[in-house]
Amino acid sequence: MIGRLTTAVEFTGEEASPWGALKLIGGSANPELSQRISDKLGVPLTDPRLRHFPDGEINVKIEDSMRGHDVFVIQPTSPPVNEHLMELFIILDALRRASAGRVTAVIPYYGYARKERKTQPREPISAKLVANFITLAGADRLLLLDLHAEAIEGFFDVPTDHLSPHRIIADYLKTRDLHHITIVAPDAGGGRRAEAVANDLNAPIAFGYKRRSGDDEVEMIAVSGDVKGRDCVVVEDIITTGGTISKLVQSLHSQGAGRVLIAATHPVLTGDAVDRLKKANVEEVIVTDSVPISPEKLGPPLKILSVAPLLAEAIIRVHENRSVSELFR
Repeated sequence: MIGRLTTAVEFTGEEASPWGALKLIGGSANPELSQRISDKLGVPLTDPRLRHFPDGEINVKIEDSMRGHDVFVIQPTSPPVNEHLMELFIILDALRRASAGRVTAVIPYYGYARKERKTQPREPISAKLVANFITLAGADRLLLLDLHAEAIEGFFDVPTDHLSPHRIIADYLKTRDLHHITIVAPDAGGGRRAEAVANDLNAPIAFGYKRRSGDDEVEMIAVSGDVKGRDCVVVEDIITTGGTISKLVQSLHSQGAGRVLIAATHPVLTGDAVDRLKKANVEEVIVTDSVPISPEKLGPPLKILSVAPLLAEAIIRVHENRSVSELFR
């Protein structure tokens, strides 16, 4: 069930915008989120008329005139990642050729984000390659949500706004009956994400330490910080298989933690990830609707919070040439 939408959107009108009229287009990756954003803004979605040819190729025929308009394309590149990326590229190209005044790609989940640097010889930097494709296809601006690595924002040569859902998560945690909270970062790389939630809750931070024994095998070694007898919230950006985070939850319980919750922005949840989290004795897994979740995975322990109000407010601020960073002050 989607959590209550709490962020108010103030649309001051087209006359406040230096661009043309605001237009919204939603790809096929997450139509429910696109509709929620549309409802918050009171701006209808324009149908991109997506269809597939028999050989699998994608075709687009945008229904309305886009000439001179300020267009926002909502498309997370969630699984199937390659399909949704190609769809995004084709929509952006169609808008560029339709003489749109400005095109902003709203990407709530950025696929290939975990390959943002080389860790071994002869490896690609896939996150940079995808960034090149997006701008080449026709994006004039980007709205991104909780990137796996903040450095990815610098891969784009066009204006980029990187949004964080930490206040949505923190506000929800304040409604829970939690005692002596400790916020846990799974590793040092997640420290800033955990710190943002911890600051809102005035809570201490603990860190997990892990060692990678293979391409997909992670061994959780220890947790550093005060967790004994405390309710712990593990803050993460992505849950894919649930394997690493389940090992962290087990480590927390072995070190005397009380209740353990997980807060993750992007619930990719492949395979039996939900079952794996249930077996790890997780009280609740708090996620957002940045990517769709298949119906069979809904229900406890998942709690879904909507990022539609945050994205809608950011869209309005970009459209009206107002500060986006003020959302997080």
